[in-house]
Formats: sequence, C-alpha cells, structure tokens
Amino acid sequence: MNQKFAQKLLGFFTGTYISIASFQAVAQEQQGNRNPSLETDPMSQVPSVSELSDVRPTDWAYQALQSLRERYGVVKGYPDSSFRGNRAMSRYEFAAGLKAAIEKIEELIANNIRVNREDIETLQRLQAEFAKELSTIGGRIEALEARSSFLEDNQFSTTTKLEGAVIFSVSDVFGEEGGEDNNTVMQSRSRLYFKTSFTGKDELTTRLDFGNFDDFNLPTDEGRLGFATDTQDTVEIGDLEYVFPIGDRITVLLQANDAEVHNFTDVVNPFFEDSDTGAISRFARRNPIYRMPNANAGIGARVELVEEAISFDFGYLAGEANNPDAGSGLFNGDYGAIAQLTLTPGDRFAVGLTYIHSYAGEGQGLDSGTGSTSARLSEIGSQKLERAVVANSYGIEANYRISDRLAIGGWVGYTAARVINLGDADIWNYAVTLAFPDLGKEGNLGGIVVGMQPKLTGTSSGLRAVGQSKDPDTSIHVEGFYRHKLTDNISITPGIIWLTAPNHNENNDDIFIGTIRTTFEF
Repeated sequence: MNQKFAQKLLGFFTGTYISIASFQAVAQEQQGNRNPSLETDPMSQVPSVSELSDVRPTDWAYQALQSLRERYGVVKGYPDSSFRGNRAMSRYEFAAGLKAAIEKIEELIANNIRVNREDIETLQRLQAEFAKELSTIGGRIEALEARSSFLEDNQFSTTTKLEGAVIFSVSDVFGEEGGEDNNTVMQSRSRLYFKTSFTGKDELTTRLDFGNFDDFNLPTDEGRLGFATDTQDTVEIGDLEYVFPIGDRITVLLQANDAEVHNFTDVVNPFFEDSDTGAISRFARRNPIYRMPNANAGIGARVELVEEAISFDFGYLAGEANNPDAGSGLFNGDYGAIAQLTLTPGDRFAVGLTYIHSYAGEGQGLDSGTGSTSARLSEIGSQKLERAVVANSYGIEANYRISDRLAIGGWVGYTAARVINLGDADIWNYAVTLAFPDLGKEGNLGGIVVGMQPKLTGTSSGLRAVGQSKDPDTSIHVEGFYRHKLTDNISITPGIIWLTAPNHNENNDDIFIGTIRTTFEF
C-alpha cells in the first residue's frame, strides 16, 4: 500500500461522522475484550488539525488530516487534544470505520454535497476487499439494536433503577454474662431501593425495609450488630432522600425520613461502614458521635472547596419534623447539626474533622445504639431522672491505604454534654481499624477493630449529687470478620465480637458474640 493510498484511508477513518474509537469499543465488546479507556475518554470534534498535540506538520498523515478537515469538517480528537494515530486496530475495527465512512459519503451525496470522485473510488475498492467484515459488522449492529429494543421494552422504568439487599444471619452469645440468657437465632433483613433520576445528575432514593431482629439480652448496647433491624412484622419506609447539584462544586441533600447526620458527609471508614458487607458490629461502622442526634428529616450540602481534595459538609436535622405540636416541628423539638471538613490529599489517605451539636428532649438522651448505659444519659442517676440533654461532639476520623492489600484507620470521639438543670458530663470513644482488601481472592475483605465504645468518663457535682457517677472501668471492643465473596451478588461473612468488662464494669464477665452473615445483592 503506497503512501498516497494510505493517506486516503487515514482520511476516511479519522473523519467519519461516528468516531472510529466508538466502533472499536463496540467491536471489542463483541469479542469480550472491552477497553475502558475508550468508554471514559470519548472523541470530540476539533476546530483545527494544528490543535492536535501529537500531530505535527512533518508527519506523513498531516496533509490527509488537514484536507479532510477542510473538505468535510469532521476530524475528531480526544479531550486531551491528542489524536493517537499510532494505535493499532483489528480488521473488524477497520471494517467498522469503513462502514461509517461509507455512510458519511452516502449522506453527503443524498444532500447534494459534492464528494471527490477519487474518494468514492477508494471506498468502493475497500468495500469489495472488506465485504465479509462489513457483513459481520452489520449483523452485530443489528443484534445490538435488537437487544437494545428488548431492554427498552422490558426495563423496570425509564427513570428508576431497582436495587436490593437481603441478609440472613445466624448469631449467638457466649460467656457467663449472656450465654445463659440467649439462644442461637436466625434473623433477616430485606431492603429495596428505588433510585430515580430526573436530570441524570440528581437522584431520588426511596428505601423499603423489613427486619425481624430482636436484640440479645445483654447489660449494654455494646453488642449490637451493625445490620440489626426490627420493623415489627411490617414493611417500613426507610431512607427517603433527594440529592441534586448546584453548579460544579455544591451538592444538596434533602432527607425526609430516617435521617442521620452521617448522610451528609463522609465518615472516613470506607471498608467497614456498609451494613451489608462491612463490619459486623454497629460500633465498628463509624464514629458513634454521628448517631447521637435524635433526627428524622432535614437538609444539608457538600461544598467542594478544592476539587477532589478538600470539602466542607454541613447539615441540619429535626427529630420530629412532621409533628406540628408545641415543642416539636423543624425548630422546636429534638435536633442535630453537623459541620465537617474532609481532606483527601490523595487516593490513599483521608481525614475528617467533625463537629456535631445536638439537643435531645427528656428521656431521649444520647442514643447512639452503642456504649454504656450511663453514657446515654437517658435515665440519669439512681433516681432514673429524665432530663433534656444538649451536647457538643467533636471527632477526628482517618483512613490510610498503605497498599492495595492493607489499610489502617480509626477515630476518636469526644462529647461534652449538659444535662439541663443538673450538670455536665464527658463521654469518650475511640477505635483503630485494620482492613485487608482482596484477602485470598478479589472482592474478599478481612477486618479487625479494636476500640472503646462510648464511656462516661466524668460528671460534674450536680450529676454526682443525684447518683450519676462516671463509668467505673473500661470495656474494650475487639472484633474480627472475614467477608468471602461467593459470586458478584452473594457474600458470606463469619465474625466474632469480644467485649471485655461489658458496660465498662469489670464486675460483668466478658461477652463473646458470634455471627455468620450471608448477603444477597441485586
């Protein structure tokens, strides 16, 4: 093939009305060899050949590209202003480009636009030489069109995706403290997600929940499983939220039901946070301060201060937003507010600096579903008093992926609480996490968590006067689990939780909780 003829060919395949890259992606998909770079790096029209960074006037193909741009105005390049003319293609990919070139010439002729006769003769010769490949490509396109029509006719919705997760778990408690009062149980939780987008950038999520979990008979909330849900034999509306962008740097989140302040930010615990496939305990999923506000609905936003590096998140939630009675509603009842600065200087490291302010009415306390009974401040002192509680919580969360197979993380949380008309209290918690992604197999996960669940570490004289002292000892939470991925949709996770001195009291014997969680996702 001489240089002049090669220039002709180059002209046709770079100036097609549909880019050759897109046809290469189709051909590779048919052969089971997709090229992700082609899907995420689409070609686009370039105003001038001189703007292509890797095409120089001294290149043998430069004149062909320039001629094509001037005659047909259809030369295409990549978003980084490159042409990538040295990339190889198969005969099928060549035929795909040829087909597009023929269709372009036919379109020009149909519109009475003059086409160079030599170009037509070149295409005719190529059409004869690649007749077999053109026929195959045509058949594949017809098959794709038929498949696309079938999917459109049978899709769930044009705007809504249906997703779901079902958990079966077998669990038991061992040890003198709780072993005699508990039996082996099989429990389940089901969730359906309806995710709707109206613009392609927004998302409305409606979640339906069903769960039949009963808590173990323990002297503390420290043993609660992370996926335990009890809907009392009914199907309930869980999350009901709408997310939409404002410009390129702001994302707004509206929460209408089952809201928590962690929904407005990144809890910086990527391997353990998910209740379906992450840690097995409630405590190990995230810093307990995120759970302390008694919340129901609200609004928040994420502002990206530096793209993919620094974000500022904030939100406000009310505990009884739907209740018009006195002492309720959006601003007169329980509420919580969060502000968090999240730093992600690289793909492997993230740190969050968190502040949460909350108010809980009488008897609500700081119910994170974790920690000691005293740390909840819901029934205070020996008289079991119920008082409103105002709290300011501070947290530092971090995660560092040392390698592809090892990540270390953790958090520290401190809450300064004021029991109205009684006194002040200090509550601390912390944890260190180790994650082993792809342990033994891609998609598997090993996890270890060691920490202290919320502990009442100090009380003022007013609280001590009514019998509310600090927790006497320190309970350590030790957790290990291994998620084994059976298929893309099924995983099984055996795990164990060891609680020393439960309820932060050494008079209580150690507790061991074992579980096997099986998760089905679709």
